[in-house]
Amino acid sequence: MSEEIRKNVFISHYGEDDEHVQNLKAKLAEKGYQIRNSSIDSTKPNEAKSEEYIKQLLREGISWAGAFICLVGPDTHTRPWVDWEIEQAEKMGKKIVGIFLHGAAQDSKLPKSLALYYDQLVGWNMDKIIDALASDKRYAENPDGSDRAPSFGIKRGEC
Repeated sequence: MSEEIRKNVFISHYGEDDEHVQNLKAKLAEKGYQIRNSSIDSTKPNEAKSEEYIKQLLREGISWAGAFICLVGPDTHTRPWVDWEIEQAEKMGKKIVGIFLHGAAQDSKLPKSLALYYDQLVGWNMDKIIDALASDKRYAENPDGSDRAPSFGIKRGEC
């Protein structure tokens, strides 16, 4: 039996979509991946009220992660914290992978920062999600897996 592949990630999501965070981790575990998520979710809730303290916790989690995942559901684009987290990941030079939730509508709206900074954007397909986490190629799909026209106008580069 082969060893599990460990991935340290930060999974940004709308709080009401927490079940999808747990589902993603479980589905990837079935494929041999141990996903270690540094974001705040139902497995480690946070009751902090101080905005600065919350930002500190989130920055630490994003910094620790090797990749940043944003789950895209019908209300994700309305959440200011999700945009803030994506912006932090971009500032830290993290790989940013957008994943449409299972059953997402074709016209699912991306958070503003995700539309600008994603490296990969994929539908709810575990093989494609694994490929996105492993690949350095920049590409985008619609929720159904068909090609998506790029929504970004800039390219990332190394200095």
